[in-house]
Amino acid sequence: QVQLVESGGGLVQAGGSLRLSCAASGRTFSNYVMGWFRQAPWKEREFVAAFRWSDSNTRYADSVAGRFTISRDIAKNTVYLQMNDLKPEDTAVYYCASALSVVLGITRAEYDYWGQGTQVTVSS
Repeated sequence: QVQLVESGGGLVQAGGSLRLSCAASGRTFSNYVMGWFRQAPWKEREFVAAFRWSDSNTRYADSVAGRFTISRDIAKNTVYLQMNDLKPEDTAVYYCASALSVVLGITRAEYDYWGQGTQVTVSS
């Protein structure tokens, strides 16, 4: 069983930064993909970023490319999402996810395990 625990959400002004963390346990992630999704009120959960553990390849949604960076700490088995130049439209609950695959997937169906989510609120 995989456990994913997010942290680092909060309230920030537009233009500010936050770093989200996703601590993973329960399996070895060296051959799999970790992703971040977000869900705003009344909207579908959408892809934000993905990271392939084996070769550090990444993929980003167009809406966050150039502002967000996904990375990892191998020793801590943790994936991060550094979010810079935040905008009010980035307000959402952010979810960490793990895929039993090497594909940098962008859909919910491609991920097998999910965290509980952390709220990010960006004020204008």
